[in-house]
Amino acid sequence: MTRARYSQIYLTFTSFYHIINRYVRRSYLCGDDKLSGKNFDHRRQWLVDRFILLSDVFSINIFAYAVMSNHYHLVLQIDKLAVDT
Repeated sequence: MTRARYSQIYLTFTSFYHIINRYVRRSYLCGDDKLSGKNFDHRRQWLVDRFILLSDVFSINIFAYAVMSNHYHLVLQIDKLAVDT
């Protein structure tokens, strides 16, 4: 069951969060696509660059990330000091 974001984020307990996102229809955004036979590893750097851009915009620190062929993981920290200023 889904819950509203405000009921999932408690900065008084922790500012660290592990985020997982899977691509649509189990498609392959990176790596070797078995159906087409093409390699899409060039997209990994695009994703990392996007993570960095969005972390600056939303005052979030990235502590770790892993970009797999059909999903990615992020370990994030909300920078409360930057948000409050």
